[in-house]
Amino acid sequence: MEMIDWKAETQAAYDLVAPGYERLLRTELDANPFDRALLGLFAELVGTDGSPVADLGCGTGRIARYLSERGLDVRGMDLSPKMIEIARRENPGLSFDVGSLEDLDMADESCAGVLAWYSIIHAPMEVLPQIFAEMHRVLRPGGFALLAFQSGNESVKVSRAYGHEVSFTAHRLDPEYIASLLEAAGFARHSSTVRQPGPMESTPQAYLMMRKEAQQHADD
Repeated sequence: MEMIDWKAETQAAYDLVAPGYERLLRTELDANPFDRALLGLFAELVGTDGSPVADLGCGTGRIARYLSERGLDVRGMDLSPKMIEIARRENPGLSFDVGSLEDLDMADESCAGVLAWYSIIHAPMEVLPQIFAEMHRVLRPGGFALLAFQSGNESVKVSRAYGHEVSFTAHRLDPEYIASLLEAAGFARHSSTVRQPGPMESTPQAYLMMRKEAQQHADD
């Protein structure tokens, strides 16, 4: 699949499934203490001094809402206008905009934290270095990035999701390789975790907590 197509097919699919996505996943975190714990850790590491946190690929805003309830100033971005429409409706106190992971409409070093919660899984591998460079650019020194994705080493063509016939690609990603790409973009690894599949999951789930160093080394 050409790189020019992946965003178009991903946007079309999520525009279609947005209402079902919101309905099915709205309370998903309630039954997932592991994910809540990692998001809570992220919130504590980032801090609540009022500096913004970017939820990149925010969907309908469920994770942004969770982090906001823990004192963070969260701003969501997603490729799908329909997802953003629902996010704004369901979370009127938060800020959401349509945008692309490859070209973030954010100033350099403007974010205390960056979250990519299952939002890199549709990007081709050759696009990930640009996405990670953008994440590093907008994160302030000392800030943290948290990424979640399905662990594996394959690409899956999805034909049905959230009650609709769709057509898009989801990539299962090797956590060590993704960590190496993030390190190449300038991040330092804070922690990495892989848990086994839950009742509704078919693959292990990976989580990477990365940090942008507070200052460059003297010999850099």
